[in-house]
Amino acid sequence: MSVKHNAPIQNQEDDNQNWYSSWFDTPYYHILYKDRNYREAQVFMDNLTHYLNLPEKAKVLDLACGKGRHSIYLNQLGYDVLGADLSENSIAEASKNSNETLHFKVHDMREPFEEKFDAIFNLFTSFGYFESDEDNLTTLKAIKESLSEYGFAVIDFMNVPNVIENLVPQEVKTVDEIDFHIKRYVEDGHIFKEIDFEDQGRKYHFTEKVKALTLKDFQDLMDEAGIFLLDIFGDYKLKKFHKTESERLIMIFK
Repeated sequence: MSVKHNAPIQNQEDDNQNWYSSWFDTPYYHILYKDRNYREAQVFMDNLTHYLNLPEKAKVLDLACGKGRHSIYLNQLGYDVLGADLSENSIAEASKNSNETLHFKVHDMREPFEEKFDAIFNLFTSFGYFESDEDNLTTLKAIKESLSEYGFAVIDFMNVPNVIENLVPQEVKTVDEIDFHIKRYVEDGHIFKEIDFEDQGRKYHFTEKVKALTLKDFQDLMDEAGIFLLDIFGDYKLKKFHKTESERLIMIFK
């Protein structure tokens, strides 16, 4: 399934393995999701950093950081933070907030970093975009290689059985006077979200596609990558994971 950006004057179709670089680089992605609960996200990071008992001024990598709002908050907690994302537009925006202990760079998560980190956070379902399992495995190996000897990594993913059980097939979400028509479905082991809208006389169509990875899938990938899964939580308050009822699948590993 490819991502298409269609307009009366312009008809562009991107390579299906790079749908995320097209959609995430548009201003419309940030408009649609601007009402996300960032207070809840901050509580999550408070709980997470406390649980990990990170040392003062620990080096933290926010992997797939978007415009860097969570990187900024982690930096405010006293950590030396690098935010990395594939989207050049997002990194350009995030970089306006740079300081001596907060930096941003364009980076493909499949590539390891030369520097080592005390913690690597991959938050809010920023995994599973790639078409092949091999790329997901490569990403996990890159995370492992980028950790310091005593470092921990965290992947915060959707809990797939719960998401599928509660999937809303269709809805219209209006943000900034734009009506986003959203359609969701499961197909070929992926969860799809098709987004159609019109702005300034042009029609747009984008498709989000995320691999429906379960805890078992992650365990298999981690075993292959030589990763040790240390703990699992089911929500941002770090409550116990339940395979059908939990909203999130939060994995701590090294």
